[in-house]
Amino acid sequence: MLRGLYTAWTGMVNEQNRMDVLTNNLANVSTVGYKKEGTTSQAFDDVLTVKIKDASVGLSNVQRTGIRNPGVKIGENYTDFTGGSFRETGNIYDLALDGEGFFVIEFAYKDNQNSNTNSTANNNNANQQRTVMYTRAGQFTLTREGYLVNQDGDYVLDVNNRRIQLNTLTDSSISSDGTISQNGRAVAQIQVADFEDYDYLEKYGETYFRPLEGARPRTNGVTATVNSGYLEMANVQAVSEMVNLISITRAYEANQKIIQTYDDSLEIAVTQLGRLS
Repeated sequence: MLRGLYTAWTGMVNEQNRMDVLTNNLANVSTVGYKKEGTTSQAFDDVLTVKIKDASVGLSNVQRTGIRNPGVKIGENYTDFTGGSFRETGNIYDLALDGEGFFVIEFAYKDNQNSNTNSTANNNNANQQRTVMYTRAGQFTLTREGYLVNQDGDYVLDVNNRRIQLNTLTDSSISSDGTISQNGRAVAQIQVADFEDYDYLEKYGETYFRPLEGARPRTNGVTATVNSGYLEMANVQAVSEMVNLISITRAYEANQKIIQTYDDSLEIAVTQLGRLS
């Protein structure tokens, strides 16, 4: 196998992965609270190549031909947690965090292992399991019952990990520490959590994060402040992403051209060099 073919192929695979990540960022440029992703790449370990059973060096001899690098491989994807710009909405329940931290959400999901294909709607609800997710997306609203939920209908939790329920007939105000007041009386406080190392957070969907094993909550206090009437937008810069898109496309095309050149050379070798005149 020609080494150049394999090297060019690994380059195309790597550029395709970069393209997937970048296009997902562009697709979420208007998503509230979205944190853009990036990808890394790394070279395969260098290998020592040798000639064996080659008549040019003797069938019983082994000759070193030097160090070769078989190309590039996909590294790790990562999330950029830098803050996005604020957009003013004037809606009391639109909240943006200024600083490090996350809103705490009660997330419902279906337990497929315990569900039955013939279950009724009530049984399906019973199969729903609940866990805690973290997000920067603060586009909240009140249900008919007065519960504070996000756009997906998941409940916002207070500092005691309880659902927040308000009086829908009374105006509310939200202070910078997340305290919700009605009629001049504090009725709940929105929980804002943070972690010591974001490497232990895994993205779930577009705006949720869940802690992995080893994640440790920040013990020295959360520095983020809650801003009512604002939304934190995605931290994606469309112009820079488009520039990167062009660069990735050119790199992909270059590797593609290498493979086409090898293919043409092999075709000549097979159809012409071995032909008797």
